Amino acid sequence: MNVILLEKVRNLGQLGETVRVRPGYGRNFLIPQGKAVPATEENVRLFEERRAELERKAQAAVDAAKARAGKLEGVVLTLVRQAGDEGKLFGSVGSHDIVDALVAMEIEVDRKEIDMPEGPIRNTGEFEVVINLHPEVEQSIQVVVTAG
Repeated sequence: MNVILLEKVRNLGQLGETVRVRPGYGRNFLIPQGKAVPATEENVRLFEERRAELERKAQAAVDAAKARAGKLEGVVLTLVRQAGDEGKLFGSVGSHDIVDALVAMEIEVDRKEIDMPEGPIRNTGEFEVVINLHPEVEQSIQVVVTAG
């Protein structure tokens, strides 16, 4: 299935590109989310008419994400959790814990934006967590987990 991207999609393409995707990915994710439209002649013509508007909208989204990244720069979260003698936590620290701590600091972040490729934190120590604010903007924060 060929689709025209209406915004930048990570690992797929840029705004305005026509890309080939699996039919299920196009029908069930890209098109309902408003990230793409089927690449028909009519949609190509309509996209070219709206290109300038979509590019302005995309640039505004990038600028907003950069502003949010500026708020996150240099942030160090200190979370106190119960832990055993060897530093192993009773439980774990997940993305929801990080979101709650950031909201307490009056920084709005969605749980889906937090990237924890190694899974939840299960030990005490210092960890670097990446927050993907936009496909073009990501910011790292320091998370310190201590026993308490």
